[in-house]
Amino acid sequence: MNRISPMHERCDILIIGAGPAGMAAALAAAPSGAAITVVDDNPQPGGQIWRDGPQVALPPLAQQHRAALVQHANIRVLTGTRVVGLGPNQPTDKAPALLLEDADRGWTQHSHRIILCTGARELLQPFPGWTLPGVTGAGALQALIKAGLDVRGQRIVVAGTGPLLLAAAATATQAGASVVRIAEQAAWASLAGFAAQLPRWPAKALQALTLLHPSLRAGTHVLEAQGTTQVQSVRLRKGAGAEETIACDRIACGFGLVPNTQLGQLLGCTLGGPLSGGLGLAVDAQMRTTVPGVLAAGENTGFGGSERALVQGAIAGHTAAGHVQQAQALRPQLARWEGFAQALQTSFVLNEQLKALPRSNTLVCRCEDVAYADLAPRQGWIDAKLHTRCGMGACQGRICGAATQHLFGWVPAAPRHLLAPARIATLAACGEPTNEAAGAPPA
Repeated sequence: MNRISPMHERCDILIIGAGPAGMAAALAAAPSGAAITVVDDNPQPGGQIWRDGPQVALPPLAQQHRAALVQHANIRVLTGTRVVGLGPNQPTDKAPALLLEDADRGWTQHSHRIILCTGARELLQPFPGWTLPGVTGAGALQALIKAGLDVRGQRIVVAGTGPLLLAAAATATQAGASVVRIAEQAAWASLAGFAAQLPRWPAKALQALTLLHPSLRAGTHVLEAQGTTQVQSVRLRKGAGAEETIACDRIACGFGLVPNTQLGQLLGCTLGGPLSGGLGLAVDAQMRTTVPGVLAAGENTGFGGSERALVQGAIAGHTAAGHVQQAQALRPQLARWEGFAQALQTSFVLNEQLKALPRSNTLVCRCEDVAYADLAPRQGWIDAKLHTRCGMGACQGRICGAATQHLFGWVPAAPRHLLAPARIATLAACGEPTNEAAGAPPA
């Protein structure tokens, strides 16, 4: 990696996130000759959907994007690097300065444009036993297997909602596991309606056919993970009231996605957009947020798969580079994939019964051991933090914040500087941030 000694660096376009949206943005902007820096905290570009690992055969499209990044001398990719907060702005900055840190050092990154491609994370809903070893998110199980987790011969139950369940089951099956049940909480009628629309996107229809699994059951959701020191079985609700208990070694639960908007909110970006339930970053037709100099693309603006993220990223890259006509030419393609995103959203609405899953002693905030009974009397997110320390642990509310938003309708407060733990040396060398210049509330 090319490292520069001063405690501040400058580029024309700074892209946060090297998933499909981030890579597409960089490649779209590259022909302009702009100095482009791509930052990602993973060891390799690809994001969650194109995550690399010892048990991964990357799809050709992912390989092509990786190879193309290397071919452009004006694109610098910084992996193993994360944004920890805001940096002090300079008079020449057209976008907010960001404080970055890797394994060796921290520095302030200045830029003319920022493109946020921070993606999304899984929505994890608390239920009895969900903290037992062996219970993970559906996407998390995929990531663990790709990283080398041995699941050969293990019995796995996948539960929750959405196409991710089938993808996680396929990954586990290919790795030698036995997927004994896929519990989809949406009804068969919803699945049939979604399937009827898939011919509009032939590649998606073909993919769905390859992912179908005989253990799939619709109208079924998890009730409880059972075990002592390790998950041993799971109770499932089937239809109107029937139950079944299935012996298993792992449970992978995914209840949808939550957009990663923390950095955008820290910069002062407004939330909105129908494809994220109003929880994603609001963008206009050119992928510009409400903060000057800041654009956003991918699943931090709404959920629609890698195809939508790639098109949005390309539009954002063209916009940041001043390629107005190229950005506009991609609008029909984006509309096509936003149609797919809309079909996803309407077909996999979470059942209200899921809100009744936690018992009084079910932990909601795992970091600080805060139970459901401790949170139920509280009036909101801030009230809960003041009285229970909910959201004040290692994950800084990323897991329990989304869970309480679903369970109680609470809206977590916008994040403030700092976003993540940082070394004292980083803070000392980079100076004080200027929150007001970024459009964020004062720290």
